[in-house]
Amino acid sequence: MQVTGMLHGAKMLQFVDFPTTEVLGPDASEEEIKALIDTHGLIFIKPVFKGGVGKKGKAGLIGKATDLKTALKEKERLYFVEHRVGHTVAKANGVTFEAGVPAEHEVYFSITDSTHYRAPTMTLTHHGGMDIEELDRSQVAQIPFDPLTGLKAFVVANALSALGAPKQIISPLVQHLPKLWELYHDYGMTTLELNPIRMRVDKKGRMTPVACDFKCGFDRDDPRWRRLNLPASLFAVDYSDFEQEINQLRTYQGQSDVYVINAGGTILAPTFGGGANSLVTQMLGDDAIISSDFGGNPPYEKMKEVARICFKHWIKQSNVLFIIGGKSNNTDIFETFRAMADALREHFSRHGATPLYVVIGRGGPNLVRGMGAMRDTLDALGLPYRFFGFDSDMSEVVLHAREVDAWMKSGGREQVAARLGIASSQAD
Repeated sequence: MQVTGMLHGAKMLQFVDFPTTEVLGPDASEEEIKALIDTHGLIFIKPVFKGGVGKKGKAGLIGKATDLKTALKEKERLYFVEHRVGHTVAKANGVTFEAGVPAEHEVYFSITDSTHYRAPTMTLTHHGGMDIEELDRSQVAQIPFDPLTGLKAFVVANALSALGAPKQIISPLVQHLPKLWELYHDYGMTTLELNPIRMRVDKKGRMTPVACDFKCGFDRDDPRWRRLNLPASLFAVDYSDFEQEINQLRTYQGQSDVYVINAGGTILAPTFGGGANSLVTQMLGDDAIISSDFGGNPPYEKMKEVARICFKHWIKQSNVLFIIGGKSNNTDIFETFRAMADALREHFSRHGATPLYVVIGRGGPNLVRGMGAMRDTLDALGLPYRFFGFDSDMSEVVLHAREVDAWMKSGGREQVAARLGIASSQAD
């Protein structure tokens, strides 16, 4: 569950009185568009995509205009444009018209759950307006903070001072950035990113941070996101047969949210929890077959059916079955692992063995019993595996899964096939 862009982002930022650029939606009239141009001199035209689709600027999918004729021409170009990111193709449905904000300074800011620090973490730099990964680490501050006290002003002030930020931007950022913790925490977000925040100067020479782009992700296990009253269509996608089959199970207890990332991927990653889903999807990249969230304490019957559908569609091409999630508060790990183990055993019984390496990272109630049930099944099937407990850094577990996938691609799959007594042609 991700939201990008200022169409809905500006409305969410209003909940905490964070300044935003002026935004008009796809239904804006010509008179409204012209008035926006007359007021600000420059506007940007951006396509509206469902879900999180990045790199629009680099793909030439952001138009700009200083007159109505150009604005309408850019609207026509971008209204139904298609955007390809890796193996994912997204189709726009509308555009936004956003006022240009003249500024000398641009800032990047984000809050996310960090499995490395085991705490919410602020990422901040005054070199915004570009991909954060392109900056040298000395130019970026990553500061974990206590969720009980929230993001305090002194945390922001210390980070900016350590980065050597211009003095004139420190005070307004210290005043406004802590507000974003309220939005992040109060509405069940797992990530919140503003890039860029442009520092607008008023007539008296005082600076105000203005959000010019927005991105956030939600934890579907946390019901607080519903208080934002976001339209259900915002999270709808064009479903494949697999997605339709899985999402029919939404009527039962627990989550069953999936999205096919790369139908040619080699890592099948049933994921539990929105925060884990965001991290895993980002780190696995094109190697991941699906993005999923199966949390919410699903009962045995539902989890077995979810696993059966996943295995039916994807297990034959997979090198790694990667079962991953954070430390659960209420999901019974024994029930979910027993269900997935039974589904895997039945799949092998009906369709034959396939070379597979299993990596698991999980925490929560009945974890040891759950891992014991999974171990017994994998030993009986003759599959190699590696388990990680709740005290493992999730990012390191994801990296291990990628290393296993690389090993499988470079000859490991044939070794596992030989161990299972399968001919190499069958393994391919």
